[in-house]
Amino acid sequence: METPRGAAAPAVSTSSETHAATRESLEDYTLRFAPRSYRKWGAGVVATSALGGIAYLADFSIGANAGIAYGTTNALLGIAVAATIIFVTGFPLAYYAARYNIDLDLITRGSGFGYYGSVITNVIFATFTFIFFALEGSIMAQGLELGLHVPRPIGYAVSTIIVIPLVIYGMKALSKLQVWTTPLWLLLMVVPLAYLLLSDPSSVSMFFAYTGEDGSGSGVNFASVMLAAGVCLSLIAQIAEQIDYLRFMPPRTDANRRSWWRAVIIAGPGWVVFGALKQAIGLFIAVYLIATLDPAASVTANEPVHQFLGVYEHMMPGWLAMTLAVILVVISQIKINVTNAYSGSLAWTNAFTRVTRTYPGRLVFVIVNLAIALVLMELNMFDFLNTILGFYANCGMAWIVTVATDIGINKYLLGLSPKHPEFRRGMLYAWNPVGVVSLLLAAGVSIAVFFGAFGPGIAPFSAIFAVAIPVVVTPLMAMLTRGRFYLRRTDDGIELPMTDADGNPSDVLLRCHVTGLEFERPDMLLSAERAADGSKQYISSLALATDKTGRYVLPEQR
Repeated sequence: METPRGAAAPAVSTSSETHAATRESLEDYTLRFAPRSYRKWGAGVVATSALGGIAYLADFSIGANAGIAYGTTNALLGIAVAATIIFVTGFPLAYYAARYNIDLDLITRGSGFGYYGSVITNVIFATFTFIFFALEGSIMAQGLELGLHVPRPIGYAVSTIIVIPLVIYGMKALSKLQVWTTPLWLLLMVVPLAYLLLSDPSSVSMFFAYTGEDGSGSGVNFASVMLAAGVCLSLIAQIAEQIDYLRFMPPRTDANRRSWWRAVIIAGPGWVVFGALKQAIGLFIAVYLIATLDPAASVTANEPVHQFLGVYEHMMPGWLAMTLAVILVVISQIKINVTNAYSGSLAWTNAFTRVTRTYPGRLVFVIVNLAIALVLMELNMFDFLNTILGFYANCGMAWIVTVATDIGINKYLLGLSPKHPEFRRGMLYAWNPVGVVSLLLAAGVSIAVFFGAFGPGIAPFSAIFAVAIPVVVTPLMAMLTRGRFYLRRTDDGIELPMTDADGNPSDVLLRCHVTGLEFERPDMLLSAERAADGSKQYISSLALATDKTGRYVLPEQR
């Protein structure tokens, strides 16, 4: 475990929660800004690690399910619509994370939600992580059952337990795992597609002619396109997991500007390009198996292990095909589920600590998140994939689009939201109606539409409401409130500048009088408690998060 430069012995007695939070946060920065002293990776390593987290096979299932339900043309259009929305909304979030070295929860706090308001979005994100952990765990269990004859209930448990040792060690272990396993994963995934295209060119025309399981997707149908897009848009919250890596980007300078932007775009919003390609590939392989094997193959054509096994068996002996299919499934599941478990534990820990001002340790919420995921797997959630993802997508879209709109419109066009992201307790109001109202309204209306409250003819278009309402309501709320609920204070009591000459967060160190450790300038603010001699004292955002008395919180600035 690394400690900040110049760390000193604690000056005062501190609570056990503060000690625990301090020790663990120095490894993974659970609750706070990621300091420059810790960010030693190059832009390329960070980007590779972030992209390693999208190695999941759920995309293959999502694409196959959409195509089987709505036909190739409608599914591909739906995938394209979803990818466009995800890219546009993900760009400002990725930029803020990489530029200011904070995760999406910290961005959300200062982008319309307030210090406690973003707890709502933390729960939404934590839900995303255990839903997709369960989905990927189900896929691994399918592979273990097919290749090793492991009963699925046991396979679910194995897929859950196997990631715990890897997640405990935080970002360092995850970055190594993602970098080392990516080449093999790419080889196992790309070779089958290349083989099909070269050995059977007719598979392409067969793919585009596919009209779905019941033949209803023979032409472009807007409702079908939006239903397919809705399922794909359930992945919109993936940008939060990308950001959990991007916050460790090195400072942007004139020397690394191009590589810095390239890494941010590719590993940030660019993840969806790879995701959309995987969805299309999953559909392509599913159609191939249904057409060349047996129409009844549609029963398992949405299961990635059967997809890749079916292609591998055309290329090599059966025993080798089975081995490689299982290896691909296991590698993919581990690569994504360590990220799901890691990011989920961060989200739960952040929310719990903020509400209770007690830090139980991130490992507690690793176990909580995985336990929920295991229950979902045992309930066989894979059979209800489209319904679960379609419902969840409305919540995820409402959150992400609200924050992206606040950054793009309220910060840069209207100037009502502060451009520099604020996340520290005492500097923000507890609740900001701008984001909270937009989120609740968008999620509420779109979910009601999804479940047919406004009629079956409107139900397929719930995604439109989840996207359009925040785009309108977020700036409207900022104008109605005149932006007064963003900042409780505009002065944090420290005269030193927040950024360096290149506009990056300053690496000047200040001593926290509660923990006795030194932290970088963006993580610090003036303490409301003066020293014994009456001089100023500074406190870290970490110590403030576990301050139950409120004795260190600065008063509201009038």
